[in-house]
Amino acid sequence: MTHPAPPVDPTPQDHDTIAIQAAAFRRLLAHLMHERSDVQNIDLMILAGFCRNCLGDWYRDAAQARGIDMSKDEAREAIYGMPFAQWKAQFQREATPEQLAAFEAAQKKHG
Repeated sequence: MTHPAPPVDPTPQDHDTIAIQAAAFRRLLAHLMHERSDVQNIDLMILAGFCRNCLGDWYRDAAQARGIDMSKDEAREAIYGMPFAQWKAQFQREATPEQLAAFEAAQKKHG
């Protein structure tokens, strides 16, 4: 699933704003990696419309926008804190019929 890039803020950001945003992003990653590895990507998709894989895609897009070549696997490892296959084997559960139905409904509602 590709995600359209949000509009770029034309206002230059100062160093403090960028540092605060980066710190908040690092905190989000730490939260997902260490505190809430139990939260399944499908649940994030149902409730928020994005998941760890989306964050990986956005991370890679940002790297590429800065001229940094990054693979999908490298970007996902930056988000998951380990190779995606390892995270999947360790933490991902099979989606329940209820989760699949909720995901389908969310997709129809939000496109």
